Amino acid sequence: MADDLTMLARFLERHPRVLVLTGAGMSTASGIPDYRDADGKRRGALPTQGPEFRKQELVRRRYWARSMVGYPTLCGAAPNAGHHALATLQSQGRIGSLLTQNVDGLHQRAGSDPVLELHGNIHRVICLDCHAGFSRAAIQALLVQANPALAQLAAQPLPDGDAQLEPASLATFEAPWCVHCGGMLKPDVVFFGDGVPPQVSAEALARMEAADALLVVGTSLTVYSGFRFCRMAAASGKPIAALNLGKTRADDMLALKIPASAEVVLPGLI
Repeated sequence: MADDLTMLARFLERHPRVLVLTGAGMSTASGIPDYRDADGKRRGALPTQGPEFRKQELVRRRYWARSMVGYPTLCGAAPNAGHHALATLQSQGRIGSLLTQNVDGLHQRAGSDPVLELHGNIHRVICLDCHAGFSRAAIQALLVQANPALAQLAAQPLPDGDAQLEPASLATFEAPWCVHCGGMLKPDVVFFGDGVPPQVSAEALARMEAADALLVVGTSLTVYSGFRFCRMAAASGKPIAALNLGKTRADDMLALKIPASAEVVLPGLI
């Protein structure tokens, strides 16, 4: 552990403009499950797919029913020691920029600023028709009011506010609709099968170009939206370090690999 800390501290000292990219493993210590095991294999069934959500009412009903049960766990999660450590390192000027694949907002709650969210934020909801925005807490209140029986259920939490729940019947479940235009509501996140918004992608790529190194924390990099930053760094000769339990898609590109948890290692850097 001491050797790992020393090597990581030296890595940050040599690269004061390091871009930090975080993933789901960053938030597991906060009680939010991640998508994959140590070998990078997905746990459970496929999550909601964006194209299906927009096309099929049944998929939307299923998403909102599960989210209604699972969201309180995510909403009640608190930043862990790893989040707080990154916020401190950022305030001290020890890292350059912070980019996250997570949608839980825990970096911001820990005090990190600015944070670029590649995949959006689960605490926001948007109307796909009139583009009005809502807080997820407000939508939760509407869901509970419209579906009081489901509100009494408890289920095993899954990543990103989902829950291990298959309602017996979705026929009577009332999904939320925009109070302004009656349009379709969607969490302000990038679903699987959808792309990162162009403006977010452009800003993230600019931050990678401005960085002098890349530090990956808590992600297997299986999803290309994160892995591409490793490809960019490697192509331009910028060193890559990873702090992650288990394999990553970029293991053959790494200058430094620490197989440990963020909440264990990062506070030691302070």
